[in-house]
Amino acid sequence: MSEIALVSSPNVGLTKPQENRKFVNELSTLNLGPTHPATHGIFQNILTMDGETIIAAEQTVGYIHRAFEKIAERRPLYQITTLTDRMNYCSSPINNMGWHMTVEKLLGIEVPKRAQYIRVIMMELARIADHIVCNSILAVDTGAMTGFLYLMQWREHIYEIYEEMCGARLTTNMGRFGGMERDLSAEAIRKIRVLLNDFPAGLREFESMVKRNRIFMDRTIDVGAISAERALNYGFTGPNLRAAGVDYDVRSMNPYSSYEDFEFDVPVGTKGDTYDRFLVRGEEMWQSLRIITQALENLPEGPYHADAPHYYLPDKKDVYSNMEALIYHFKIVMGEIDAPVGEVYHSVEGGNGELGFYLVSDGGRAAYRLKFRRPSFIYYQAFPEMIVGSTLSDAIITMSSMNVIAGELDT
Repeated sequence: MSEIALVSSPNVGLTKPQENRKFVNELSTLNLGPTHPATHGIFQNILTMDGETIIAAEQTVGYIHRAFEKIAERRPLYQITTLTDRMNYCSSPINNMGWHMTVEKLLGIEVPKRAQYIRVIMMELARIADHIVCNSILAVDTGAMTGFLYLMQWREHIYEIYEEMCGARLTTNMGRFGGMERDLSAEAIRKIRVLLNDFPAGLREFESMVKRNRIFMDRTIDVGAISAERALNYGFTGPNLRAAGVDYDVRSMNPYSSYEDFEFDVPVGTKGDTYDRFLVRGEEMWQSLRIITQALENLPEGPYHADAPHYYLPDKKDVYSNMEALIYHFKIVMGEIDAPVGEVYHSVEGGNGELGFYLVSDGGRAAYRLKFRRPSFIYYQAFPEMIVGSTLSDAIITMSSMNVIAGELDT
């Protein structure tokens, strides 16, 4: 797997904050959020302003605190899947499957190859949906509404594929311990092929509207930049780290779910600014299309779930007609089957970076300790440093390009 370098264009007409002011103006305090429409989520940022220039910033991390980790430590393992849905809700299947792989590592379940490929297809569809939202909303925040409305039709198409796979759209609760709930149907395969055929032209058209647009470039180049060293010090992962020039991707560095079988490039930026973050996510959508195409063309034969009756839910039709299936369904969902004692960590490449689950089991029905490594929670800490000295309008697009998801700030 090779890396692909994305080099930003030179600065085009960027207006920098004034320096060496002769007069000291009265400072003002501005609350950016918690329900400001430009933040695209429930965030509170207290800014100290000198006119239009931000001279200090403090964010309230965990403003919508819902105690996910403590709730998870009081729920059976199966019931935690619905909590992961509500972290990065723009790419729920990645959260679901990352959690399932963590539990499978604890239980020692070997997932069939076909199930692994189906998981890859669903996770890469989720990555595309996530990046569609981020990049198109970044365009909106710089004044371009058309691209956002145009690209949403393909996110809608991805949601229809989700519906075919699990019956849900946003919070999918997709998959099972040991594999998938159901196999790829002929209709799901048809819809995936339609996406692979139609979306590239739409993505190219969106890029032609925005990528070399003079206004967009003026607004994003050299805005909200962070160096590779500072990004690593903060613990950045994902597109925000790769935009700063570090080619770390969990899928290639520590492959899971047979990612080692696929050829794809890791896009890497140079400056770590808003424009680089846009370019990296744009290129990642092209790479996701490559991976999905390979997975669909080389989809292995065989079962779509492991033979693990103590942990894999029985078919619903059997639950309605067979007493033993009904009993096992109840025992699995309610956590009547104790998990083995152990301590595991598993991570996947989420839409925003390394999404990890640290699970400690004492042999009971629920996790003794469960820690979610949420990428947004980590890189949001750098937001004040990235916006101090810039204008308020630049702070908005910096946050948008970081793709901070409110659900991932929960603890």
